[in-house]
This record gives sequence, C-alpha cells and structure tokens, in this order.
Amino acid sequence: MRMIMFFLVGLLVHVIFFISIFDIYFTSPLVHGMAPQVSPLPPPASRLLLVVADGLRADSLYKPDANGSTRAPYLSVMEETGSWGVSHTRVPTESRPGHVALIAGFYEDVSAVAKGWKENPVEFDSVFNESRHTWCWGSPDILPMFAKGASGDHVYTYTYPAEREDFASTDASRLDTWVFDEVKSFLQSARVNSSLMSSLQKDQNVFFLHLLGIDTNGHAHRPMSQEYLENIRLVDSGVKELVSMVEDLFGNDGRTAYVFTSDHGMTNWGSHGAGHPSETLTPLLVWGAGVHTAQRVTEPQKYSDGYLQEWQLEGLRRVDVNQADIAPLMSSLIGVPIPLNSVGVLPLQYLNNSDQFKAESMYSNAIQILEQFKVKMAQKKETTLSFLFTPYQLLTESRQAEFINKARVLIQLEEYEEAISLCRSLIGHALEGLSYYHTYDRFFLGCSVVLGFTGWTSYVVLVILKTHVSGKNPVSSKTLWWMGVGATLLIGMFLIIQRSPVTYYIYCLLPVPVWYSVLKDCYCVCLPQVVSFFYRAMLTVGLAVLSLWPLLSGLYSKAKVRRLSWVLCCLFLATFPMMPVVGREANIHMVTCAGVLSLFISTFYLWLARKRTTLHLTDRYLLTFQVRNVSVCAYVPTSTHSSLQLKQGLPLLNQMISWTTLGSSLFVPLLSSTRLFHRLLSIFLSLTATYLLLSTGSEALFPPVLSWLMFVWINIEQEAMLSQGISGRQELSTLDFSENIDITKIRQLKLDDIRRSYFFVSFSLVTLFDPASVYCFLTVFNPFIMGGLMMWKVIIPFIIVMCTFETIQLWKCHHILHHYLVLLSSSLHPSFLQHFFFLVQDYGSWLDIGTSISHYVIVMSMTIFLMLLSLMTHILTSGRVSLWRTRKMHFP
Repeated sequence: MRMIMFFLVGLLVHVIFFISIFDIYFTSPLVHGMAPQVSPLPPPASRLLLVVADGLRADSLYKPDANGSTRAPYLSVMEETGSWGVSHTRVPTESRPGHVALIAGFYEDVSAVAKGWKENPVEFDSVFNESRHTWCWGSPDILPMFAKGASGDHVYTYTYPAEREDFASTDASRLDTWVFDEVKSFLQSARVNSSLMSSLQKDQNVFFLHLLGIDTNGHAHRPMSQEYLENIRLVDSGVKELVSMVEDLFGNDGRTAYVFTSDHGMTNWGSHGAGHPSETLTPLLVWGAGVHTAQRVTEPQKYSDGYLQEWQLEGLRRVDVNQADIAPLMSSLIGVPIPLNSVGVLPLQYLNNSDQFKAESMYSNAIQILEQFKVKMAQKKETTLSFLFTPYQLLTESRQAEFINKARVLIQLEEYEEAISLCRSLIGHALEGLSYYHTYDRFFLGCSVVLGFTGWTSYVVLVILKTHVSGKNPVSSKTLWWMGVGATLLIGMFLIIQRSPVTYYIYCLLPVPVWYSVLKDCYCVCLPQVVSFFYRAMLTVGLAVLSLWPLLSGLYSKAKVRRLSWVLCCLFLATFPMMPVVGREANIHMVTCAGVLSLFISTFYLWLARKRTTLHLTDRYLLTFQVRNVSVCAYVPTSTHSSLQLKQGLPLLNQMISWTTLGSSLFVPLLSSTRLFHRLLSIFLSLTATYLLLSTGSEALFPPVLSWLMFVWINIEQEAMLSQGISGRQELSTLDFSENIDITKIRQLKLDDIRRSYFFVSFSLVTLFDPASVYCFLTVFNPFIMGGLMMWKVIIPFIIVMCTFETIQLWKCHHILHHYLVLLSSSLHPSFLQHFFFLVQDYGSWLDIGTSISHYVIVMSMTIFLMLLSLMTHILTSGRVSLWRTRKMHFP
C-alpha cells in the first residue's frame, strides 16, 4: 500500500511539472481592449483577392524548369505589373499558424496546441473581421476558425467535405479545381443576383481562396514530383482565369488588389513544421490597385542567399517580408483597420501611393502595436507589487508620449521620411516590450519548478537509501516544520497580493513539502545524458562507452560469445542516433529486411528456449500465429506504398490488418506463457509487428537490434551475478514472471543497482527515434490520431527496455525495490537540468526557444510515461489471460 501511495504521489508531481511547461512557455501572447487604428486617407483599392497556395515553396514557383521556362507563366506578373519577394514564415510551419500570420498578423498562439492547431482558444482579430464582407473557399480545416472569431455575420465560408483531404487520393489537384469552379459559379451568379451584386460593389471586400492541392500532392508524392509541379501549373491557369472574370465583373475599374502567397513551404521529403529554408521561404506576389509595378534594377541587390541568381531574377527588385507583414499590407490596400493583435510591419516598398499615405499608414501601424504594448504593460503592472515592478526602460510612459508627439509633428510638417523612420523605431521598441512583458514571470516560475524537481529527485534517492542505510538526522524536525509553515505563509501571501493564477500556487508551494521531506532525513547524481537532447551524436558516444562494460568489469573472459554480442549490438545500435531524424527518403525494402531479421531473432529465441523448457501446445500455436503476423506486417507497408504510388488509395485489407494488429498489441502477450523467454518473445513479436506498420525505412531495424541487445543484457547480468559469488542462481529458462518472491529474502541496495538504472536511462534515451509514416492506418488528415500513432511508435522501444528491466530485477531484488529503481531512473532524467539551461539562456522571444521547448515537452512526457510503463510492463510480463484453460486473468 505504501508503494502504491509513493507511486501515485510521484506520478502527480511529474504531471504538475508537465503542466508547468504550458504555463511557462505556452501561454497566449494575445491581449484585448485595444482601439482599432486606420489611416485617415482614402485607400487605393476597393476590394482584395487573396490566394494562398498551401505548401508552395518559393523556389518551386520562381525557379525555371529544366528548359529554362517558368512553371507559372501568368503569375510572373512581377516582370511587368506587380511586385514580388519572399515571405519568411516562422516555426511551426503548419497551415493554421501560417494562415493566422497572413490574415491576423501575429505568429502562432502556442496555446492553440491544445486544440490540435485547428482553432484558437483565445479570440483574435483579423483582416476578414475588419472587412465589410469576406467570401472564403477552401479547406474545412482553415476557413471555420476565421468565421468563428468574426464579429457580426459578414464572413461567408464554402468548404468541401473533410474526407476529400486524402493523401492517397488519385489526384489531389481536384481540391483546387473545386475551389476555382465554386468561385466562378459565385461570380456568375452575381450577374443575376442584384442583392449579391450590391454587396460586391461596396468597398472593403475580401475574396479568399485556400488551395490545398499543392500541399496534399507534396505530402503524397514529394515537391519534386510531376504531380506537385503540374498542380502549380493548374493554379497558375486558374488564377489567370479568375482575375479575368473579376476584372470583367467590375468593369475593369482598377480598384482590385491581388495577393498571391503560401502559408508554408515543404522539404524535399514531403514534410513541414520545422525551420528548414525550404519550409520557411514562400512566394509573395502583389499586383493591382495601389501596388508598385515591376521595377528593374541594374545594381546588385542586398540579398546574399544566392536565390536571385538561381531563379534568374537579378534584374527585378525583390522585397522580402516577414509573413505577419502581409496583414497590415492588405489592410492598407483596402483601408480597413490593421488587426488588433497584429505584430506585422507595413512593407512600404509594395505600395504605389503618396508619401503622405505611406507616413499615415506607418503611423497607424505604430500606434496599433503600441496599443498592445500598453495593455500588456498595464496587465503586468496590476498583478505585480509596485516596488517589484520593473518597467521596460526603452518605452516608459514619457518615452511613449515623446514618440507619438514627434511623429505627429513630423507628418504635419510634411517630413514624411523622418516620420516613417521614427515610426519604425517605435514599432521595434514596442515589439521588444511585448516580448519583455510576455516573459516577465518566466524566470520566477522556472526557478520554482526546478527547485521542486531537484527536491523530488533528492527525495526519491532518500526513499531508496533509507531502506538500506541507517543514520540520525542532525536537524530538528520541529524546527523544519516551523520553517516550512513560515515559507508556505510567506509564499501564499506574496501570491495573493499579486493576484496570481491558481497554478502559480501549486508550482511555488510544491517545493516546500518536498524539501521538508528531504531535509527531515538530511542524507545528502550526475546527469551526463543531458547533452544528448541537444546533440544526438552524444548517444552514439554513450553507447560506444557502454559497449566496453564487459571489458571494464572483468567479465570478458567468461562466456565470450555473449560479451562479443554485447559489444557488437551496442556499436550497431550506436549508428541509429547518427542517422537523420528527418529528411530520409522512404525505403520500404528496409522494412522487409527488418521483418526478416525479427523472424530470425524469434526463431533463435524459440530454439534456445525449447532446448531447456517444454512449450505448451497452446503457447506454440500463439507464437506461431504471432510469427506469421510479423511476416504479414512486414509485407503490408510494401503493399500500401505500392498502392499509393499507383494512386489506388489505401487498401481496405491493409488498413484492417494495421488497426487489428495495433489493437491487439498489448492484449495478445497476456495469452502467452509467463515463462521468461516465452513471454518476452511474445511481447517482442507483438510490438515489432506494430512498429513495422509505422515504419518507412531503416528505423524498422531498430526494435530487432534493441531486442537482441536486451536479450544479451539479461544473460550478461546473470553472468555478473554468478561472478560475484551469489549462490542460488536460478536458470533463466525456468524463471516465471508470475512467481511470488519471498519478501524475507529482500537484499540490500548495491552499486550494481545504480549501474543498472544508468543503463536503463541510457537505453531509454536511445529509443527517442523518428516517428514516421502512418499511411498504413489512415491517409485522411487527422492530427490527433496521427499524433497518437506517432507517439505509440516512440513508446514501443520504451516498453521493450522496461520489460527487460523488469526481467533483470525479477531475480535480483524484490518487486518493490524494482519500482523504486524505476522511480529513481525517472527522476534522474535529464529534463530538469535541461529546464535550467532554458532559464539561464538569453531567451528574448519565446519563439527563439521553440525547438528546445519541444524537446523538453517530449522529455517530461517520457518521464511520466516511464512511471506509467513501470506498472504496464509489470502487467504485460506477469499478467496471464488463459482462454484455453481457466478463462480468467491473473495479475500477481
């Protein structure tokens, strides 16, 4: 009972630490209560047509083909009537964040991760919301979030069924064809619908086309494929026809502005989400009313990335922008207020208007961002004690007034260039100030969490040592108790005065009881694996060092075959961290090879076990079935890949096999014998079958190699036990997971137990491998199911390592000590030290540490998983469901 309580408390502590990640790093940057800002001068355009080609890379549009011809003849408007450049996106390079930046002007609200990136938990303003009317056509994943957050009923959306977004589709470009057809039908209906035509004739209207075909073809066939490139040509011709219809409908009045861009790019291997240039560089083409026509240049331009020469566009002026800058550009063109939460800076080089218009527009942009800064500062000032509040020094209230008055005077004196320069400076300071106040409490909260985590780690160590070490506590328990009460009261009063959220109380008060428990016993661990979270090559070094263990421990002279197997397996496993995590081309033949290797290992397992123990007939049938299932699962990815290549979709039989295998992966081993080798083999076969279905290349070799190393580890540990002169060694083949262990024979903790915990953590870190394809299970986009499948793929190697650890501890110590060691290993995870690294670095903007935060989320998640897997693997190894005999479940 005490062990269960200890485990539950440990689980609760780790859950609290996990939730703290979202309060520290994943809080919404959005504020409300600002006044809208708009230029007082009339805009150059009455309407705007925004076309977003989802997943279109900049080089795919701009770079000439092998014949030197452009892939998009009509969209080459920058050579004649428009301006062009590169729009730089930010991580995460996903569809929803990209569209939010384009249309709302701010970069991803990280709190939207809880909604699967499909909608925002906090309301936000957008160009659509500020417009008079907006008509949208496209994906059901993108359009609804802008209509949902719009005030009034002036944003109209037309979407196709979500089932059409199928990566296995025979022709994904039909998604774009659907959009073009719907828009054409809409424009034609306006000619006979006087009410609709009246609405269209008004100013400040927006037409939005979301084209998903390019992105879908890129995922399915890669960006260099014929399908992807042909889809670009289809979009080009569709835009040409659409522009002609729009101009004809409005009598060629010259009051329509056009913006063509993309939400994100795509890597050569068909993925996006990270920060590679192929993902962050997207095209931007602007033409029509109020936009500069093509400008020829003869001098070298300021860009040193080499793209101008590669794209053969050195003679045309290139104007790059940040993706959020497009929102104020569109607002200025049609004369609507800049979205209230926008952090974009108006790119004046695109505007073909008077200097006064540019200065007034830039002034409105500066005031709009300054308004956000004021609200953010006021919020933080209200929740901070006056003597502790430290304002952002570069933009105090007096400095704000000085900036505003000077800019207004310069505009009145027609010193437009100076006014624009001053407004740019004000925008820069306001953006820095927003980041300053958004991260104001980060260091304080981070220190509280680190203090609690280090305290919990120390407490777990003490719990284990207390069982084996006696000693007297030199500190009075009564004194500690009063110190703890005093600290609790002081912290509580401080948080109450500052009106802190409830979660702050948990993070700040948790270290008090934890450190009280530690200091009460007053017994006073290095984490070398931390570096591996920043440099994966360190895992290779660590495994190379582990391979030397038999040599350093003096075991090499005994059972040389096993020692040699240990060295070779460690070195082979060490090659996996050196492989690219992303960017690998699919190699289905490696999945087949992994299946063959798994069958070979299974055969060897059976041969070794059969020599020593008798295999029950039902267990023989079960293992035979599992072996055949692995064979089938090794073939299914090949069959699925071939079907997708032929554009025949995901075969229903393959999908049924995949989901059935996944669903039974944790249940089938419970039907097998609880004999050590038989149960481990059943677990290995069950999990490997699922892993093969989730693999597309060399990562499929990882489970069989890891399993062989785990098998060798079990045998070497028993050899080590024998070499230490421990009597009563039980033959491995006779061990049974369901046997009860005599608690009176519980032994003392030894140095080898710490060494085994270190091995356990090291092998666990290596299992953080690439989550790859889910195409054997589904091809229609679903972030939660796809994410769950990928997470399960990551967990599978963990389970293999955990089952091995369970096996080793089976004959080495009592189960209670085993679970203590698991908790020790979990608490000694490198995550809390990595958290400290985040705090001492110059974080500036939360976006700068996005990648490290992602690592930390994974680490914290896995720490909790280690604790949950400790219970699950005990059930998986010891549980027994006998369908052929007693038909009951036994969990010893």
